[in-house]
Amino acid sequence: MHLLVTGGCGFIGSHVLDHVVAQPEVKRVVNLDCLTYAGRLENVATAARSAKYRFEQVDLRDKAAVLRVVREHAITHVLHLAAESHVDRSIEGPGDFIQTNIVGTFNLLEACRAVWTQTPDARPQTRFVHVSTDEVFGSLGATGHFTEATPYAPNSPYSASKAASDHLVRAYHHTYGLDTVITNCSNNYGPRQFPEKLIPVVIHKAAARQPIPVYGDGMNVRDWLYVTDHAQALWQALLRGRTGETYCIGGHNERANLRIVELICDLVDELAPQLGGGSRQLITFVKDRPGHDRRYAIDAAKIDRELGWRPAHTFETGIRETVRWYLSQPGQPLAPNA
Repeated sequence: MHLLVTGGCGFIGSHVLDHVVAQPEVKRVVNLDCLTYAGRLENVATAARSAKYRFEQVDLRDKAAVLRVVREHAITHVLHLAAESHVDRSIEGPGDFIQTNIVGTFNLLEACRAVWTQTPDARPQTRFVHVSTDEVFGSLGATGHFTEATPYAPNSPYSASKAASDHLVRAYHHTYGLDTVITNCSNNYGPRQFPEKLIPVVIHKAAARQPIPVYGDGMNVRDWLYVTDHAQALWQALLRGRTGETYCIGGHNERANLRIVELICDLVDELAPQLGGGSRQLITFVKDRPGHDRRYAIDAAKIDRELGWRPAHTFETGIRETVRWYLSQPGQPLAPNA
């Protein structure tokens, strides 16, 4: 297997690289990343020590460069994670999301199609796994869960761009015969996440003793998935997923944003007592963002049933590990080892 991981210097991608370089099926792993604001080379320090690892600083929007990477490295398998993914940024500037998430995915599909179908008689086993989000399904009411059969109803420029890329991947399977799998995951959390998403923002604000912003009434609900659990699920989808299928990946950890914030505040008080405690007093409610979906929840029964995957972390264990990691980083109050 010559595996291409796109967006490998980002949060989820770097954990995926840590997982796949250790797999005996992988002969070479190529990390394609253009190193935008959220991509950091230090995220892949562990994976980069492997003799299997290669790095290509390439923008998915550069069609010729993407084709060169797929051809020169004789790529047989793809884990496509690279994307603009912050909803707030998509509201302020949707153009980058259209270009990266839609055009970039198109360029990658075209490169794979060109290389994988040019010698059909000697075609190696190939697979393209497209990593998407539960946000393409829109918003749930107080009950119910997203499944692989849920109709798409994206409500932000970000989720609309991901929905479009999902449809492209599906079309390339049905039209050109590419072996594709699509995954739709819930909110990820864990070490190395860029501090613009909820959990790292709250940890940083609490550690700095700054106001912690909470949108609206704080009762927007998300399902939380620990990042290493997600990496393991993607590996199973790559190895054993059924071609042309979609798999929803969730953490079985459905929580309101305000409850998340309160728990993080309590953990910061526990793990960094030198800050003086009282972190909940920093919580500040701010005006809700436009089009803020009320509730997401994933039914991950299919990937459990077909691929035997289920999350290894409870939210309580995962969030404690996450808070401890952020507090141990340079510039943050040091968390105790105990």
